[in-house]
Amino acid sequence: MDKCPWALASPLEEHYHDTEWGVPVHDDRLLFEFLILEGAQAGLSWATILKKRDGYRQAFNHFDAARIACYDAAKIQELLANPGIVRNRLKVQATIGNAQAFLAIQAEFGSFAAYIWQFVGHQPVQNTWATLRDVPASTAQSDAMSKDLKKRGFKFVGSTICYAYMQATGMVNDHLIGCFRHGQT
Repeated sequence: MDKCPWALASPLEEHYHDTEWGVPVHDDRLLFEFLILEGAQAGLSWATILKKRDGYRQAFNHFDAARIACYDAAKIQELLANPGIVRNRLKVQATIGNAQAFLAIQAEFGSFAAYIWQFVGHQPVQNTWATLRDVPASTAQSDAMSKDLKKRGFKFVGSTICYAYMQATGMVNDHLIGCFRHGQT
């Protein structure tokens, strides 16, 4: 079975590719999880984040934004001592601030999904890339998403991170046309 070449780097990445990457997500909790994990990846490999994903779920109350939004200085110190996550103070603090901004968006739009999917017209963008070289690092949609998220107080949401987020959550289908998953998402 043909797959996107990046998926063959490890069994963990292959499983993620085959079961999650590019599947449209409309669940707010999972959308928040991916937003935090994509931001945590900044400067690191996605494989590193996948290996720490369960640690993140445990450390951050299974990505319960309401609980995370209330974290205090003692909780930040606890998180910075946790080897199950990326122990970067700016990223930990950004997770708390992002949770607060996430809750504000839910209050304004009714759900985070209603807000975030507007950047692709509420339908997945179906791309037809033949090679990894064809896949862009960012697009006009990820630029707009990044700009608006930053305006609303989010951190670690540059355009490249936003595009990776769009790929992960199925807002764009970037499985290569030769990949068995291309027609499934």
